[in-house]
Amino acid sequence: MKMLFPGLMFVMVIGFAGIRTAAAAGDMTAQTPVEVKVQLGDKDNSLRFFPATIELETGKLYKLVLHNPSPSAHYFSSETLARAVFTRKAQVLGPDGKTIAEIKGIISEIEVYPGGTAEWWFVPVKAITTNDLKCTVKGHTEEGMVGSITIK
Repeated sequence: MKMLFPGLMFVMVIGFAGIRTAAAAGDMTAQTPVEVKVQLGDKDNSLRFFPATIELETGKLYKLVLHNPSPSAHYFSSETLARAVFTRKAQVLGPDGKTIAEIKGIISEIEVYPGGTAEWWFVPVKAITTNDLKCTVKGHTEEGMVGSITIK
């Protein structure tokens, strides 16, 4: 009986250590975000997303950096993406690159003004393939400012 107790204690300690490690590995607040940059238009006012195809994975923290170098405002809009992710936050960056606003909650569309940059931090929670990425400024979708998003 004396030998059984130390062995049982060893198993319990190793077991509890494993539980703690598993919980830490699943802590999404401890992840370093995967940065994905998307340019909305260009200096010549091309009505395109660069890139127009975005690929993501479930369970990873992403920082989607939306930059608009064009002379027109543009939207990054996808209802399907909005329903397939958990949004941690969205940030508006000032000209110096510092955060000047932070938005929480469900986000389905982000408008980025000329020369502006916004960040959308999220974790995909559902696998999808969608072609509903578009700029909803009148005429921009029709002129080809569309894209696709895949979450594996």
